[in-house]
Amino acid sequence: MISNNESNQSYKSGFISIIGRPNVGKSTFLNRVIGQKIAIMSDKPQTTRNKVQGVLTLQDSQMIFIDTPGIHKPKHKLGDFMMKVAQNTLKEVDLILFMVNAEEGFGRGEEFILEKFQAINTPIFLVINKIDQIHPDDLLPIIETYKEKYPFKEVVPISALQGNNIEPLIEQIKAYLPEGPQFYPADQVTDHPERFIVSELIREKALHLTREEIPHSLAVLIDKMERREDKDVINVMATIIVERDSQKGIVIGKKGSMLKEIGIRARTDIENLLGSKVFLELWVKVQKDWRNKISQLRDYGFNEDEY
Repeated sequence: MISNNESNQSYKSGFISIIGRPNVGKSTFLNRVIGQKIAIMSDKPQTTRNKVQGVLTLQDSQMIFIDTPGIHKPKHKLGDFMMKVAQNTLKEVDLILFMVNAEEGFGRGEEFILEKFQAINTPIFLVINKIDQIHPDDLLPIIETYKEKYPFKEVVPISALQGNNIEPLIEQIKAYLPEGPQFYPADQVTDHPERFIVSELIREKALHLTREEIPHSLAVLIDKMERREDKDVINVMATIIVERDSQKGIVIGKKGSMLKEIGIRARTDIENLLGSKVFLELWVKVQKDWRNKISQLRDYGFNEDEY
């Protein structure tokens, strides 16, 4: 006769925060682990602004990954919000993945993050990303440098882009998680509503296509998202917010060419996300200095009271 303890293997679950400087590959890693795109990717730093939660459900465990804004020195109220989000997650998770870029040396940014770790007792892994970009002989010195700075529980070199070492990292994470319930349904991959993901996909395309002065002064509002009754088509109406008239001109482009290209690229990703045809309409609106105005930050989804 099999006892309950023998027949029911213990189920593990927990929250894992992905912390690191801007542009170390946190969003790429999250999308790789989850198996679909829920966090936007860009080669421009500070792309992630909110906590993006990705849920990985396995037969014996559930891992809720939190992709945080890159830790940096704030230059405006939006930057303050992003830093508060990143730092607050350190206190409320079961495990921290400190992700660094193998191509970049240890600097003041990493030192700043390690100082934040001194005040917490959460287990911390060092995850060295982008190992596909360096010679294997260069890896050991990087590991030694970081191990001298902090007593990491585990050190795992990976390539989020190529998928190298992702499965071993998942197994190591599982070993550190407590026994717990399944927080989300097995088929749910994020806790963010579809409207949020759709706005982020539009913002991603605008980031990729516009010039350097645009990215951080750009936000996207979903004005309307509804399914047409007579057809299997979802209408999405969105407004791209910028801070200056010159930026509006760049986003719209000559005879609307830039806005059209943003829409074409975004619609493809949105259709993949929603599993339906999408009719996408985009507008551009100027809200001067919105990143420093609390009321507008709240309107655009940056509500610090939630963190």
